[in-house]
Amino acid sequence: MKKILLTFAALSLALSALAQPQLREDNVEEVLKAMTLQEKATLLVGGARAAIVNGVTTGVAANVPGAAGNTRPIERLGIPSTVLADGPAGLRIQPTRQGDSNTYYCTGFPVGTLLASSWDVDLVKSMTRAMGNEVLEYGVDVLLAPGMNIHRNPLCGRNFEYFSEDPLLSGKMAAAYVKGIQSNGVGTSIKHYAANNQETNRNEDDAVISQRALREIYLKNFEIAVKEAQPWTVMSSYNKLNGDYTQQSEGLLTTVLRDEWGFTGIVMTDWGNKAGTVKSAKAGNDLMEPGNQNEIDRIVAGVQDGTISQEELDRNVRNMLNYIVRTPRFKGYQFSNKPDLKAHAALARKVAGESVVLLRNEAALPLKGTEKVALYGVSSVDFVAGGTGSGDVNKAYVVNMVEGMRNAGFTLDKSLVDYYYAYKAYDKAQKGLNNSGFSWFFSRKLSEVAIPADAIAAESKANDVAVVVLGRNAGEGADRKMMDDFELTAVERELLQNVSTSFHAKGKKVIVVLNVGGVIETNSWKNLVDAIVLPWSPGQEGANAVADVLIGKVNPSGKLPMTFPVNFMDHPSSANFPYNYQQGASRAFSWGPRQPQKDVDYTNYEEGIWVGYRHFVTRGVEVSYPFGFGLSYTTFAYSKPTVKAVDDGFQASITVTNTGSVAGKEVVELYVSAPAGGLDKPARELKAFAKTRELKPGESQTLTLKVGAYELASFNEAASAWEAAAGNYKVQFGASVDDIRATAAFTLKKAQSWPVHNVLAPQTK
Repeated sequence: MKKILLTFAALSLALSALAQPQLREDNVEEVLKAMTLQEKATLLVGGARAAIVNGVTTGVAANVPGAAGNTRPIERLGIPSTVLADGPAGLRIQPTRQGDSNTYYCTGFPVGTLLASSWDVDLVKSMTRAMGNEVLEYGVDVLLAPGMNIHRNPLCGRNFEYFSEDPLLSGKMAAAYVKGIQSNGVGTSIKHYAANNQETNRNEDDAVISQRALREIYLKNFEIAVKEAQPWTVMSSYNKLNGDYTQQSEGLLTTVLRDEWGFTGIVMTDWGNKAGTVKSAKAGNDLMEPGNQNEIDRIVAGVQDGTISQEELDRNVRNMLNYIVRTPRFKGYQFSNKPDLKAHAALARKVAGESVVLLRNEAALPLKGTEKVALYGVSSVDFVAGGTGSGDVNKAYVVNMVEGMRNAGFTLDKSLVDYYYAYKAYDKAQKGLNNSGFSWFFSRKLSEVAIPADAIAAESKANDVAVVVLGRNAGEGADRKMMDDFELTAVERELLQNVSTSFHAKGKKVIVVLNVGGVIETNSWKNLVDAIVLPWSPGQEGANAVADVLIGKVNPSGKLPMTFPVNFMDHPSSANFPYNYQQGASRAFSWGPRQPQKDVDYTNYEEGIWVGYRHFVTRGVEVSYPFGFGLSYTTFAYSKPTVKAVDDGFQASITVTNTGSVAGKEVVELYVSAPAGGLDKPARELKAFAKTRELKPGESQTLTLKVGAYELASFNEAASAWEAAAGNYKVQFGASVDDIRATAAFTLKKAQSWPVHNVLAPQTK
C-alpha cells in the first residue's frame, strides 16, 4: 500500500509539473498568471557575472565567457536565460577558454565616431550586419550598443563610442546601426539614456538641463533611433537628470520613451546596484543589471508593502517575457562559434577607409606607394584600434602603421622603426602594462618619445617623405584632460616642428595621421604640415585602411561629425565641464555623502541648445575645422537646387557632379534656417543628409532629401510643445556647415504644433 501511495504521489507531482504552462510566443499572459511573486521579481533582476565553483564556471555566462550579463531562467515555466554582451565597436567576449584549444576572437570594428564620419547609413548597416552575425554565432542575444550620447564637450572620455555633436546625425547613425545588428534576429541596447556626457563621477553627477535643450539635443537622437529602428532594449544611464536618477525617472523611462515615442522593448539599467530598485522598477526599468539577490528581495518587499503595485510589476514582467520569446536562445538557435572573421576584417578595413576624414592636403597626397618613408611617432607601433573599457574588443590582432605602410609597398626607415619598437618593449618591461587588476578598464597609451633634431635632419636626407602618427586613447571611467591630451605635449610639438623644418628645407612633404579617439587642438600647428589624415580609432584593420588612403587606393569621403575648435574654451560647455579634475577616474566609482562639487556632483548645462556648430556658426566664432568638413582627392560641383512642398514638409534635390580627375563620393548636408521671430534659433541646423555613389570624373547624381514639418520644429517650454513656425525657411545644401554650395526656399504656410507631456523640468536648487 505504501509503495502504491508513493507511486501515486510521484505521478501527481509529474502531472502537476506537466500542467505548468511553458513559455511560447503566444502564451505570455498565461505564463505571467502562473508566475509566483518570487519568480516575477527574479525575472526582473540579472544573474550577475559567472562564478567559479570547485574549478567549474557556473551561471549563464559560462555559456559565453566574458559576456557582460544575463537574464535569469525560470525553468519551471520554460523561461530560459538570455545573454547580454558589450560593446559598440564589436562583440566583447573572452577570447580563450580554460581547457579549450579553440579561440573566440571577435572583429575589432571602427569606433562610433568614425562610423558617423562616413555620413553613410548604408555603409553602417552593412558593417553592423556583420557585427550582428558575430553576436548570433557566438550565442549572445543582445549587444549592449550603440553608445549614442551627444558630444557635448571634446573631453568626454567615451566620445569615441558616440557619434556626433548633432542629434540628427547621431540618431540616423544609431538607427542604421540598430537595423544592421537586429537584421540577424538579435537585439541591441541603445545607451546611455540619457545625458551621460561625462565620465567624471558618472554614477552620481546630476546633469541639470533645460527642457528645451534636453528635448532638442540630448533626447532627439534617442527619439530618432527608437522611432526608426525599434531597438529591443534601451539602457538607462547611471547619472541623475534634473535631480532624479535616470534609472528612477518615470518621466524619462515611461512618459517620454513609451507614451510619446512608442517604445515597446525593455529598459535595463547600466551595470550597478543602486538602492532605489523598487523606484526603478516602478519608473519603468524592467531589468536590473548585472543583478544581485538584494534587488530581488527589494522588489518582493516593495510589492508586499504596496510601494509598487502588482499591475506595475506585471507590466515589467510582461515586457521581459515578450523580449525573451524574440531571442535566439529561446528559439533554440544552434550557434556555431565560427563567424567569418576574415570576411569581417576585410569589411572593417573598407568601412574605415571610406570614413577617413582628410583635413588638409597641400599637394601632398596621394603618394605613389614606392616612397622611402620616415615614419615618426610612437603610435606608429602602438596603434590605437579602439578605446578602453567596455567599448574595447578582444580581437586576434591589430595592424599597426609600420605593418600597414609596408603592406602598401612603402620602404620605411629601419632605424626609426627599430627605435620605436625598442621603446615600446622597454616601456612594457619597466612599467608593467596590463598588470593592473583593472587593466581591462584603463589601458595606458605610450607617451611620445623625443627624436634628436640632428637625427631628424639626417632622416630628411635619406627619405622621400615624413609621416608623423599622433595617438590618443581614452575610455570608460575617466574624462580626458586639456593639457597634454586635447593639446599637444611639448615632445609632440617639438617633433612636428623639427620634422617640418628639416623635410621642408629639402622640398619634401610632411603628413600627419591623427590616430585619436576624440577631438584635439589643431589650429596652432596644422599649417606646419602638408597633409592631415584623420582615421580616429579605426579598428583592427585601420592602419591598412590609412595606407589605402595615403596611396589613393581609397579616395577618402569622410566628413567631421563634430567641430574642431581653435581653443578648448571656445566651446561654451567648457565652462561647465570637469576638464581639470585630476581625480575623475576615482570619483567615477565613489559613493557616499560629500560636499557637492560643481561639474563633479552636478553639472549645469548652461549653454542650453548651443552645442557644437549651433554655437560656433550662430555666434560667429572662428573654428579650426567646421562641422561636416572633409576633403577629397577630387572636387564636386552642386547645381540645380530645387525644393517643393510635399505632405507636411518639403522635398529637396540637388545635382552633384564630379569635376575632378579621379572617382569619389560626396556627402551633401542639408541645413535649414528658420524664419525670424519667436524662439531664438541657431543660424542653421542640419535637417537631412545623403551621400552619392562613387562618381567617375564628369559623372553626376541627383540626390533627393525629405524634411517633415515636425523635423523643422523647436521645443517651446512655455507651451510644452514642439512648434514649427509659419513663414519662409532657407534651405541650404552644404559641403560643410560653413561651405554652403546652393540655396533654395520653402514656405510653411501654417504654423504647426505637437504638444507633449510637461516632464523632466530642472529642479530648483
